[in-house]
Amino acid sequence: MSAYVLEMKSISKEFPGVKALDGVDLKVRAGTVHALMGENGAGKSTLMKCLFGIYRPDAGEIFLDGKAVELASPKQALDLGVAMIHQVLHPVRDRSVMENVWLGRFPIKSFGPLRWVSDRAMLAQTELLFRELDLKIDPRARIGSLSVSKVQSIEIAKAVSYQSKIIVMDEPTSSLNSAEAERLFQVIADLTRRGVAIIYISHKMEEILRIADDVTIMRDGRLIGTWPAADLTIDRMIARMVGRDLGQRFPTKENVPGEVFMRVENLSSRLPASVKSISFDVKKGEILGIGGLVGSQRTELIETIFGLRPKASGRILIEGRELAIRSPADAIAHQMALLTEERRATGIFPMLSVLENIVIANQRRYLGKTHLLRDAGRTADARRYVTELRIKTPSIETPIKNLSGGNQQKVLLARWLLTQPVLLLLDEPTRGIDVGAKAEIYGIISQLAKQGKSIIFISSEMSELIGLSDRILVMCEGRLSGVLPAEGATEEQILRLATRFVS
Repeated sequence: MSAYVLEMKSISKEFPGVKALDGVDLKVRAGTVHALMGENGAGKSTLMKCLFGIYRPDAGEIFLDGKAVELASPKQALDLGVAMIHQVLHPVRDRSVMENVWLGRFPIKSFGPLRWVSDRAMLAQTELLFRELDLKIDPRARIGSLSVSKVQSIEIAKAVSYQSKIIVMDEPTSSLNSAEAERLFQVIADLTRRGVAIIYISHKMEEILRIADDVTIMRDGRLIGTWPAADLTIDRMIARMVGRDLGQRFPTKENVPGEVFMRVENLSSRLPASVKSISFDVKKGEILGIGGLVGSQRTELIETIFGLRPKASGRILIEGRELAIRSPADAIAHQMALLTEERRATGIFPMLSVLENIVIANQRRYLGKTHLLRDAGRTADARRYVTELRIKTPSIETPIKNLSGGNQQKVLLARWLLTQPVLLLLDEPTRGIDVGAKAEIYGIISQLAKQGKSIIFISSEMSELIGLSDRILVMCEGRLSGVLPAEGATEEQILRLATRFVS
């Protein structure tokens, strides 16, 4: 019997104009956490899609427990004990938890020619599965009413229900707070004790060093190597991922905050359990970080400022003048810009080109005398920002959905910079992007602040808040729980403020 539960040998995969995988090897031991790392575009997801039967490799072999297999579909992969939990979860939101777990394989009862789904059997099987995993979730609850962390737990339970020997987890903590991530790590530890192998894709290097046994690093579709996690450090992983030394993780602060630019006074939103009487200010040339746990209403705060959510009370003043912001159009007119949290859902137009995504918020600028769009101006601006922000794309006509997450994020920044904003609201600007792209985003933010622009940014990574901000505003359950100078701030101080009002 093979020493490895999974062996992928010399896997290659090519798409039109792109060699996504070039002779990649991967060996995974049973009962271990095997981290798969690399910048966006390194080939991690393509390799896992070959394992899960979504793609067929052009060359190479896959062995499970030493036996060669051909995985032609996800169903075949599941039947052979390979499950995958994707970064973006797609449950059937209007159906129950138990229906989502057993989708496609409902327990059937029959009587003569009659056949029907047995809800009683499905409930009993789900309760047994949840007891095994210590999940406190009602199997009859509508899955659309549950939090992201609970939906993710249900996906893990579904994977276990297939008697999976290998579970691929793609960025599993990207939408979880620290307590929910801890719970996930406990579940992973329990699974590995049972002999399940976890292939864990993440850009969070502290996480990798904590939970992984082995680490495989990829770059540009090729295998760089596999090492025991105990032999690695963050600096070593970064150097091997990007092929160069990025130096310090955060840029040297060259911005000099000036006088107060925007003041928020006693701001509340109309929606229940949302923003509650918050007051703060941001200065010209300042980077103001906003920290807090998931559910602390950080996103709701900046959406209220931007006019996406109705304001119940309070005032927003720019340079001492009160503004009436009733819609995003009003905010844009006052030279505000909002980079949303979920770029795939509320940021990019996936079917449109890089060019269209860059210019779409500024179309009036290109209207000619006949009220037709002038392509020359649009093309020139798109090319300028592709160059200035170092956006990696085959051309400006490439559909944005084909770009890596980091490059999609830079396209969205280009879109808003074209509107010439003086205040940028950035919601999780580095979520789900690799370390090299993060460094570039940090550099862009730092340069914008140096130019005198005011920046408010939300991050769930406390090291990012401390490393990039001038001040850190911390929220808890819709209220402001404290403001810290970033210099000298600690993660413990931020976490204490983030749980200040939790009952």
